Amino acid sequence: MSATQKCLALFTLAAVLSGCAARHEETEAREGYFVNHTFSASAQNERVRFLILHYTALDDSRSLKTLTKDQVSAHYLIPAVPAFKEGKPVVLQLVDENKRAWHAGVSNWNGRNNLNDSSVGIEIVNPGYTENMLGKRTWYPYGEKQIEAIAVLAKDIIHRYQITPDNVIGHSDIAPLRKQDPGKLFPWAHLAALGIGAWPDQPTVIKYLAGRSPYTPVETSIVQALLKQYGYDQIPQTGTLDENTQKTIAAFQMHFRPADIRGLADAETEAIARALIEKYRQT
Repeated sequence: MSATQKCLALFTLAAVLSGCAARHEETEAREGYFVNHTFSASAQNERVRFLILHYTALDDSRSLKTLTKDQVSAHYLIPAVPAFKEGKPVVLQLVDENKRAWHAGVSNWNGRNNLNDSSVGIEIVNPGYTENMLGKRTWYPYGEKQIEAIAVLAKDIIHRYQITPDNVIGHSDIAPLRKQDPGKLFPWAHLAALGIGAWPDQPTVIKYLAGRSPYTPVETSIVQALLKQYGYDQIPQTGTLDENTQKTIAAFQMHFRPADIRGLADAETEAIARALIEKYRQT
């Protein structure tokens, strides 16, 4: 190395060091050592990749007690009738977003599992459903103020973590064999119109319906394969309408076709799945 090159190298090093020393805010004092934050790796992404929505199936007081005292938790809780301050809804934050909350349980979605590790969970106070002696369920709607609170909270979370629409999902989507929340009356279509979550384009659904009646039976194997491709990756691939398949189809229908959630493989379910895949799964 020539004398000129040595001088240039020393000057550059001095400039870097002096720059680091000048930016005191980039040096953090910790117990027994300092951390310099000057440099940042490009190979990183957000921990949060999913937004998962639930109902509590409890009233306000029992919801709050369960989510703060028991072995379950969520990042946010939306009361039955949220308070408003300066015209804006007030939601309850129970867990910091940089920490893991215990809301998803055993869960799978589009190749990932244990979604507690990579999600923000929102619990909403809602009774869910009641069931009579004949097994008929009565579902309970969400209040307008709740929906307003859900919308502004979800939009903020989605924006900050750049969560894709297909990763805004319900508990029943990630655990269809054991969960039904946020339920048949959750306003997925309304929220999607506000830019929150996935929804199929109706012209594309009509294209794939191809003139068939919506409730025309189709081969179970077709719907199994389509739902697996979209994200319900634990659905059996047996070609038979076994209990696990029916529950998974019902979860999909509850999200995207709540008019009929019997879990049967029909033409409209197939068309909706194809439309979602075309919109969100094409590379």
